[in-house]
Amino acid sequence: MVSSMTGFGRAEVTEGERKYTVELKSVNNRYLDINIKMPKKFNAFEAQIRSELKGYMKRGKVDVFISYEDFSESDTKVRYNKALAQEYFGFLKEMSADFGIDNDVRTSILSRFPEVLTMEEEELDEEEVWNGLKKAINEAGKQFFDSRVREGEFLSQDLTEKLDGMLENVEYISERSPEIISEYKAKLREKIQDLLEDKQVDENRLAMEVTIFADKVCVDEEITRLRSHINATKDTLSTGDDKDGIGRKLDFLAQEMNREANTILSKSTDLKISDRGIALKTDIEKVREQIQNIE
Repeated sequence: MVSSMTGFGRAEVTEGERKYTVELKSVNNRYLDINIKMPKKFNAFEAQIRSELKGYMKRGKVDVFISYEDFSESDTKVRYNKALAQEYFGFLKEMSADFGIDNDVRTSILSRFPEVLTMEEEELDEEEVWNGLKKAINEAGKQFFDSRVREGEFLSQDLTEKLDGMLENVEYISERSPEIISEYKAKLREKIQDLLEDKQVDENRLAMEVTIFADKVCVDEEITRLRSHINATKDTLSTGDDKDGIGRKLDFLAQEMNREANTILSKSTDLKISDRGIALKTDIEKVREQIQNIE
């Protein structure tokens, strides 16, 4: 199974009066890079969140957005510090006596003194919250994974078509290569005959020159390796059974294909082979670009 590194998944889970929203987006990256944006109160769950997410991805730069809403009235509570209020009130009575003025303190005034009344967030029930959050992560993760697989199928189909086109060019070069040896031999014989006029052509010398030329332009090994790399790429796309993802393997094969195509071009003295070699390199570059999207 081929997966793209581009994916998206989103899920909302409501349990009781709590709502969890998880959104996943990813782009290409050489390794797995997970960036999480979430409420501070979820920081304690970060390791568990990362562990869950890794079940749905192997490579890519993944942005994770988590939001949380609590509609219950128990989210925050007012705390009354009675001891502090008594201490404030005691000092106010003492001040009234010291200065001979009325003690006109009312409850509404006393409540405004610092720390007499405070708002405090209730402690989270971590197990309950994690269960709800985990459901949202897994639902978003499944959507994310499925979107990558769908994109991967399109990539695999397109790459296979390009690889088939590359094989056609390789076969043409393979069939054309012996012909240029024969053509070179015929042209060389003709030149020698023109130079020597009616004298006999030295067949041994001619054979030696042709052998030297054939050795210089021979691309049999390159063609064999190129065929092998193309077929290995097709097989890998077909099976997609690498537990760590096939992207790195495909990238290596594409580099090797490019190396062989460069060698064929450097040895070529024939315009037709050069044209096919350039077409090969163009297709290899297209393949390499698309392989960068594969996990």
